[in-house]
Amino acid sequence: MTRILVIDDNETMREGIAHTVRRMGHDVDTAKSGAEGLERFKARPADFVISDLKMEGMDGIEVLGAIRMLDPSALLMIITGFGTIDTAVKAMKLGAFDFITKPFPPEVLRLKVQSALDALAQRNKCEKLERHNEILQAELDDRYRAVDRTDLVGSSAAMLRVLETVRKVAAADSTVYIYGESGTGKELVARALHRSSRRAGGPFIKVSCGALAETLLESELFGHEKGSFTSAIKRKLGRFELADGGTLFLDEIGDVSPAIQLKLLRVLQEREFERVGGEDTVSVDVRVISATNKDLRAEVDAGRFREDLYYRLHIVPINLPPLRERVEDIEPLARHFIAKLRDRAASQIDDIAPEAVLALRRHPWPGNVRELENAIEQSLVFAEGDVLEKRDLPAHVTGTGSVTLPLLPDDDMPLTERLETLEKALIERAYEQADGVKTECARLLGIKTSALYYKLEKYGVGP
Repeated sequence: MTRILVIDDNETMREGIAHTVRRMGHDVDTAKSGAEGLERFKARPADFVISDLKMEGMDGIEVLGAIRMLDPSALLMIITGFGTIDTAVKAMKLGAFDFITKPFPPEVLRLKVQSALDALAQRNKCEKLERHNEILQAELDDRYRAVDRTDLVGSSAAMLRVLETVRKVAAADSTVYIYGESGTGKELVARALHRSSRRAGGPFIKVSCGALAETLLESELFGHEKGSFTSAIKRKLGRFELADGGTLFLDEIGDVSPAIQLKLLRVLQEREFERVGGEDTVSVDVRVISATNKDLRAEVDAGRFREDLYYRLHIVPINLPPLRERVEDIEPLARHFIAKLRDRAASQIDDIAPEAVLALRRHPWPGNVRELENAIEQSLVFAEGDVLEKRDLPAHVTGTGSVTLPLLPDDDMPLTERLETLEKALIERAYEQADGVKTECARLLGIKTSALYYKLEKYGVGP
C-alpha cells in the first residue's frame, strides 16, 4: 500500500480524488490548504503528493518547492485548470513528476497515479540494487572477500558431519545457528547453506554484528528514514530488507546489545519491522543464519543474552570443529590454498613436501583455517622452486628460527616510544638471525620485504 497525500482547497475535488485513489488500494491523506498539506507531509511523509496549483495562501508551486526541500526524492503531481498550462510546465521544470488538467475523468487520474507509482517502484528497485552493490563492494575490499571464498574442504569425520548437516537442512527455511572458534569457516558454511537452498537465486547478505556500535547496527539491520538522525540525509534500506527472498547471515551474533536482541526477536517471530525513524511496517521473507564464537548458552545463563532469542536462533545448530580436532584435513586444506593463492603470490609452487605437511600437522592452529591460509600465502611469497618445503613455512609454525620479544623498556617511557623500542629490538634480532639477508629477515618477522626496507631505514639497522 502506497501513501498518497492530496492537497486541494476545493472539498469536492479533494474528496473525489481521494475516493478514486483509495479504490486503487492506497492509503490516502488529505489537506485543504498548502500550509496544512506541508504540515501533514512533515508529520507523515507521503510517497506521492497530488496538489492543486491555485490555492489561497501557499499555492502549488510553493508546496512543490517546500516538499522538495524536505525530500528531494518525493514525487508530486500538479492539478491545473485550463489556461494555466505554462505554469504547470514551470512546475515540471522545478521537479514536479507530472500535471493533470481540470476537468479530468477518474480513469485519467488512475493512469496518472499508476504511472507515478510505477516510477516509484522502479526507483525503489534501483535503490535496492545500489545498496546491494555497496555491500558487495565492501566485501570485495575485505582481504577475505566473499568472491574468493571457496567450498568447504575436508574429509575428516568431524567435517563430514558438518557437510551432512548442511545437506539435510539446506532445503528447509529453518533458522540455523553455527558455533565455532574464530577462523573455522562459519561464513563458508552459511554460504554453502544458501547455495544449496531454494533461495540460492536470492541475495546472500552478511552483517558483522560485532563490528558496529548499537545505533549503527540498528540502522544497518533495519534501515532508516531520512531525518531520523543527524546524518540521515536520505532513506536507507536495511539488510533485512535487502535480503528479502534470500538469506541474512548474522555473524558475531553473541555481541549484539539487549535492545537489538529484542528487535531481532520480533523480526524472527513476525517477519516484520519498522525502519529507524519510520512508521511503516516492512514485511520480509528472509532465512536467518547466525554464527558466533561465544558459548551462547553460557551467555544466557549469565544474563547477557535473551533466552527466548537463543531458542529462536538455535533451531538447527551446527558445531564447526577447530582445525586441531581435524588434523587429517590440514594437508588437503594446504594443497587447496596453494592452488588458490599461488597466482596472487606470484609463486611457482604446485606441491608440498612431506616434512612441511608434518610441521603443519604438529602446529596447534589457534587461528584455525584462516591462520593456515595466511601461513600458506606467506610461505608462497618467499618460497623458491616448485615444492613448498618446511623451511619455507613461517617460523611460528615450524617452531624454529622464531624471533622472541625483547624485555620491556623502562615503565616510565611513553607508549609510543615503548612500541618503537620494542619494534627496533625485534628487527635487529631478526636481522642478526637472518645474517643480514633481507628476504629471510622479512620472513622471520612475517612482513613484506618492502615494509622491511622502510623499517631498516627508519631504525638505522644494517649497512
